[in-house]
Amino acid sequence: MANEQLIIIISAVAAAGSFAGFALPFLNRTEKKQHYRDVISKKRKDLFNATKETHGATKSNDSDKTKESLAMFFKIQKIFGKFGEKLRDQMLQAGIRDPKAPMYFLFGRILLPIILSGWGLLMLQRTENDFDGRQTLGIIILLAAAGFFLPSILVKNHIQKRQEEINLNFPDALDMLLICVQGGIGLEQAISRIAEEVTEISEKLAEELGILSAEMGLLNDRRTALLDFARRVGSGAAKSFATAMIQAEQYGTSVTNAMNIIADDLRDQRMQEAERKAAALPPKLTVPMIVFFLPGLFFIILGPLYLKFKHGS
Repeated sequence: MANEQLIIIISAVAAAGSFAGFALPFLNRTEKKQHYRDVISKKRKDLFNATKETHGATKSNDSDKTKESLAMFFKIQKIFGKFGEKLRDQMLQAGIRDPKAPMYFLFGRILLPIILSGWGLLMLQRTENDFDGRQTLGIIILLAAAGFFLPSILVKNHIQKRQEEINLNFPDALDMLLICVQGGIGLEQAISRIAEEVTEISEKLAEELGILSAEMGLLNDRRTALLDFARRVGSGAAKSFATAMIQAEQYGTSVTNAMNIIADDLRDQRMQEAERKAAALPPKLTVPMIVFFLPGLFFIILGPLYLKFKHGS
């Protein structure tokens, strides 16, 4: 009976695990699409409230929040000039859309060195090792420098990963966008449709395309929406797409030809990046092979000889 109960329990756990493995991808898809819809609806709401505020419409709580966000953005630009604008662009490229994020970033760069240096000084006082003044000062300076550069390193790392994901999936999105445009769908509707389709593949690219579609629908100037898209993403793929769309609209050239050329170019760049990473792989594997593989290989080859000579003698 104990063996039968054990088999039943194992079978039930395996069935539950199989069901969870089958159902989780569908739940993740639903969560991604819901998050995408929340982000885009919030963006449309902010743009609509900003438009009402510009035309002197009746104020509401949401419009007050939008006004406060815009005031914070321009306040940062006024205080820090080009540095503030560059910092705001970095926050957007990292996917942080809170207007107060640059202020939090600056506060972090100010407070982290103080916190880390104070913590290091406290730890040095509690340790039994005796450090002279120069060593203590050097450790405190290193901790303060680490606290000062840590927020910037984290933001740049997040920007790099985000741009790599967008550049990886952007050519496929352009191909689908090209099919929609050639089928007679408008550019704004095509971008909105493709943004919802690529949610399962790349949530970050879907959000950026959805925001671009919302801005193109609510802003009077399509050129401004494309430039904002290139500024938010910051990658070469987004800049090439925005430049080509602006030039096609300005000079009256074919949008489909421009998309086709950009998609081919981005696909070639993706292949070149893959080849570059493949070429850089052998030097990176040299040290792990020496450290982990060669000792085991020597042990397997020389071990029997050692045992043979030991027992032979």
